Amino acid sequence: MKSSWCALILAVLSTELLTSHCSTVKSPRFRGRVQQERKNIRPNIILVLTDDQDVELGSLQVMNKTRRIMENGGASFINAFVTTPMCCPSRSSMLTGKYVHNHNIYTNNENCSSPSWQATHEPRTFAVYLNNTGYRTAFFGKYLNEYNGSYIPPGWREWVGLVKNSRFYNYTISRNGNKEKHGFDYAKDYFTDLITNESINYFRMSKRIYPHRPIMMVISHAAPHGPEDSAPQFSELYPNASQHITPSYNYAPNMDKHWIMQYTGPMLPIHMEFTNVLQRKRLQTLMSVDDSMERLYQMLTEMGELENTYIIYTADHGYHIGQFGLVKGKSMPYDFDIRVPFFIRGPSVEPGSVVPQIVLNIDLAPTILDIAGLDTPPDMDGKSVLKLLDLERPGNRFRTNKKTKIWRDTFLVERGKFLRKKEEPNKSTQQSNQLPKYERVKELCQQARYQTACEQPGQKWQCTEDASGKLRIHKCKVSSDILAIRKRTRSIHSRGYSGKDKDCNCGDTDYRNSRTQRKNQRQFLRNPNAQKYKPRFVHTRQTRSLSVEFEGEIYDINLEEEELQVLKTKSITKRHNAENEEEAEETDGAPGDTMIADGTDAIGQPNSVRVTHKCFILPNDTIHCERELYQSARAWKDHKAYIDKEIEALQDKIKNLREVRGHLKRRKPDECDCSKQSYYNKEKGVKAQEKLKSHLHPFKEAAQEVDGKLQLFKENRRRKKERKGKKRQKKGDECSLPGLTCFTHDNNHWQTAPFWSLGSFCACTSSNNNTYWCLRTVNDTHNFLFCEFATGFLEYFDMNADPYQLTNTVHTVERGILNQLHIQLMELRSCQGYKQCNPRPKGLETGTR
Repeated sequence: MKSSWCALILAVLSTELLTSHCSTVKSPRFRGRVQQERKNIRPNIILVLTDDQDVELGSLQVMNKTRRIMENGGASFINAFVTTPMCCPSRSSMLTGKYVHNHNIYTNNENCSSPSWQATHEPRTFAVYLNNTGYRTAFFGKYLNEYNGSYIPPGWREWVGLVKNSRFYNYTISRNGNKEKHGFDYAKDYFTDLITNESINYFRMSKRIYPHRPIMMVISHAAPHGPEDSAPQFSELYPNASQHITPSYNYAPNMDKHWIMQYTGPMLPIHMEFTNVLQRKRLQTLMSVDDSMERLYQMLTEMGELENTYIIYTADHGYHIGQFGLVKGKSMPYDFDIRVPFFIRGPSVEPGSVVPQIVLNIDLAPTILDIAGLDTPPDMDGKSVLKLLDLERPGNRFRTNKKTKIWRDTFLVERGKFLRKKEEPNKSTQQSNQLPKYERVKELCQQARYQTACEQPGQKWQCTEDASGKLRIHKCKVSSDILAIRKRTRSIHSRGYSGKDKDCNCGDTDYRNSRTQRKNQRQFLRNPNAQKYKPRFVHTRQTRSLSVEFEGEIYDINLEEEELQVLKTKSITKRHNAENEEEAEETDGAPGDTMIADGTDAIGQPNSVRVTHKCFILPNDTIHCERELYQSARAWKDHKAYIDKEIEALQDKIKNLREVRGHLKRRKPDECDCSKQSYYNKEKGVKAQEKLKSHLHPFKEAAQEVDGKLQLFKENRRRKKERKGKKRQKKGDECSLPGLTCFTHDNNHWQTAPFWSLGSFCACTSSNNNTYWCLRTVNDTHNFLFCEFATGFLEYFDMNADPYQLTNTVHTVERGILNQLHIQLMELRSCQGYKQCNPRPKGLETGTR
């Protein structure tokens, strides 16, 4: 009996030891380094985002505090890229986890924060998912370039969003739906410090009120984006900054690259001096971000939340300053524009670790969802990077069945809008044209208009089944009854009149005389004895005088003088015009009739314009408001706030009206020119075209329709180009060139030190045909970039041999390899969801010979 009790005690002890031993060898991903009483609390998430921060030009070299916190204390992703090197498309990809071709934000203007974005994609950002699962979500800083501040995007409990593009002073923010303007005072208005203070205060307040609720914050800085205004204490740093001078600096022209690179020549001395000052000012703005990271780190440490918080640091895209002769900018497919900094620190992240796998901006949303314990939605194109943080540790040596990580080695880089987005009905038609003929006939015969036996009005084709069971398309034979009906109605249609609104109406110019009438008219004109009709001058001016006979005498009456006396108005004296006081007293006879500049009396002026309910513009272009606005500071402030709201509402309405105007221009109906061709002949030609179209085979109708729409698109593009040219000539803009994106810099551009004093200059940074789709591959054996431009130009760079992409070596790549790259590129251009957009690495033998 005693021995059995001893055996039971030993069994219990062995079970506890085994349980404790198993807990020590669990994967570090699931073994958080947090306090015991906090293991049941989901981690906080803080995303710190910068604007236009590069990696290739050495911007991180001066951010020592950020590198100590994130690089030494977390994981560094040395191959981090963005899929589109532009602000709004890249930020939209970060929010949704999708490629540009799946969220349709192609540029910083078109569709950026548009109604379609707000209705379709904004309700599916990572903030919405986290908010629905209990996270306290907050956003501070720049959102999207065209965000107007009129609404709070879904999913955010606390919202302090910048209206429009990046600014450091003189900007407007939307604070939970209320617009708030800021000025030029560093202590109150400097944007980097403001959003840092707001985010820290929100974190402290939220943890004090809801200590067990996790927080997800986004701190989106404007630095180092233009206008590159630094804090006063950093305005004298880095006078000799030269990190931007890389081997590709001022390497121009590049005749082996696409059009804009061929067009861009070497920089002038003033351009080179500008790049030096620009690099210096960019580094100075990042100093405030560096201090912000330190303050954020100290706050988390003081509150005991550091070990239960994931901090992610990255940028929306890179930047170039003088590379390939381009003075400044982004939007190029090269590494200086698509490489970005990317760090993660938090529970289960090994300090000082380096991750070589490719990480993209579309991976941010799935990663944040994974940290929160949520699955990645199937429509997101990115993947969570947490699986890359399961690094080898001594505790993992007992896992004998561990699988090797399978991760992407290739991704898509795309920039620019498509020439024309196909409509859904045309898409199915184009796809069916690639099928075999019997499949196309089978698909066509499923339509109702081909299934009846030539009984529908206007039916030209009919599907029949032959003896072998195959479907055939035959042309309908017109019966004699239908021919008789057409013959009877032909005379009606030949007149050229129609009740439809879309038909042209050229008036009397369309009238056509009969043959007999034309013959009689010619004989009449040739007759020399015909009476000549002389034109008679008709007086249309009003009579100035009138002669009247009265009692045998003739009197002359001047009508103009009488009219002036009748219409002569009474003089009105205004209190601001003292010269007419005497005249006013003689005319009115009473001093009480003088006009006062109140809103009530201002209506008395027949030509005054009522702007608001209290202010008017008088005929002499002066503005007068009610007396209350000049005497009461509160009334003045309330009325000014009312005017500001009216202006913002009108700006929103103007934006919507411009969208409608653009839609109407694209859908403009055809106009008839009666001077070129008579309506009779035009109607006849239209009928001939319709008759020819009705006799076309159904397979050819779709192709003809696509060709017609393509011609219409080209014509609209040509007209748009002409309008832009006329607009440039009218403004006298010499810097803006057709097809190019240019900018002008002068002494007034920078409002903070160091200033620019070398005068104005013009430089071009991109072009309209800079639309491309690229493959970027990084693995153990290959490191290359392959691009196809919308112009048909090809580029290939082997970064193992040419790390700065100086020489295009596409002519040395074999044709078979180029075909493989093209097929892979086309697959990624149409991918949807993380299963399609993250293919397994392929053993593609890509190289040069």
